[in-house]
Amino acid sequence: MARPRKFDEERALDAAMRVFWERGYEATSTQDLCDATGLGRSSIYNTFQSKHDLFERALVRYLDTMTLAQTAVLDDVERPAAERVRALLTQVVESEAECRIGSGQALGCLGVNTVVELGARDPGAAAMLERDTARRLAAYRVVMEAGRRDGSITASRAPDALARFLNATVAGLRVSSQGGAGRADLEAIAETAMDAMVP
Repeated sequence: MARPRKFDEERALDAAMRVFWERGYEATSTQDLCDATGLGRSSIYNTFQSKHDLFERALVRYLDTMTLAQTAVLDDVERPAAERVRALLTQVVESEAECRIGSGQALGCLGVNTVVELGARDPGAAAMLERDTARRLAAYRVVMEAGRRDGSITASRAPDALARFLNATVAGLRVSSQGGAGRADLEAIAETAMDAMVP
């Protein structure tokens, strides 16, 4: 009979995710993970097999959480599509304000950070990021098509192009925040993006 785990695996995964998000994969040591999760090395390796396995699980958790939060806003069909897009951009700005570390620096996006750090040399992480991007682009495309139908998105570009533009805007907001842009700057970027979709 297997012994029950004496810790909350989900809580440990969240703590590890935060460390990877703050430091990146390479700069995170096993000791950093032990300190963050409160687990010993043997517990980490017995549960997650390796630092890389723990990172992949943390990345999946992050991507699922963020993408579900975004699609929940976009799926609110009671509102015109342009309002849903505006609500999404507001959500991103708000989350950047909330996700600042002790120094006041924003964490950006673990997905974008991973693309920059590992995307070209970690096929597993690259595949996860590619799947997540496809999922988000599909949701963005649906809302752009809805905006065409309800007349709230009037840009002449095709829904696919607008979906990619929105994806780049969301990533750009996160990178800008990580680079030091304040709330007013991020709000201005979001408003400019809305101007491009509703000229």
